[in-house]
Amino acid sequence: MRGKEPTLLLLISPDSVEEALDCAKAAEHLDIVDVKKPDEGSLGANFPWVIREIRDAVPADKPVSATVGDVPFKPGTVAQAALGAAVSGASYIKVGLYGCTTPEQAVEVMRGVVRAVKDHRPDALVVASGYADAHRIGCVNPLALPDIARRAGCDAAMLDTAIKDGTGLFDHLPADVCAEFVRLAHAADLLAALAGSVKAADLGTLTRIGTDIVGVRGAVCEGGDRNAGRIQPHLVAAFRAEMDRHAREAAAAADVAAIAAAG
Repeated sequence: MRGKEPTLLLLISPDSVEEALDCAKAAEHLDIVDVKKPDEGSLGANFPWVIREIRDAVPADKPVSATVGDVPFKPGTVAQAALGAAVSGASYIKVGLYGCTTPEQAVEVMRGVVRAVKDHRPDALVVASGYADAHRIGCVNPLALPDIARRAGCDAAMLDTAIKDGTGLFDHLPADVCAEFVRLAHAADLLAALAGSVKAADLGTLTRIGTDIVGVRGAVCEGGDRNAGRIQPHLVAAFRAEMDRHAREAAAAADVAAIAAAG
């Protein structure tokens, strides 16, 4: 929480221990360190030992998130992978429902993940992740994710982009659709996370629609390149400063609206 300002948590995704050390240098500006392997996909899973080493590299008060992959419809396989991430030190477990073509398949996968993770670590948060560009890969509709997450007992619903071709979240889903995703997630008592080539210019909209977690990588890498670039502490600090500016503006606007409504 940041006082009375709207809370928007910043999740940064290093792909190596070296980058995690750069995140540690900017720890005051971020909220969650997310471990992934971009060359294995949008939510590519990294090695268990990398998760452990990154957990050791960042401050103890910063939670570590780990992606389990852009997974197929193989509930047992995915549950074992999710448990591996939790055992390795992740307290947020993210599952990309890439190979699930129906809500029922997605719920079956996520129920297995929730049981595997929570049996080991009840306080861990399980995140069901879908894709804003689901139409390009044939997986479940983005707006189905909150209900899938609710039915499976997850803690959060997330959208990212599956195909990293320079297009972003809002290129595939208009702001009003993203706002509906957030509304549905909150109605189901879930955190709402949004990612997908998010840039500083998107922060006003993300704040306005009530997003809880924004995930970035390319925006804080040198040259804006999520693959060839490396995370830079000064870019993390600048991104956080822009987030906080929008939070202050949103809080001020809410105060003005409350005063006006009071007469």
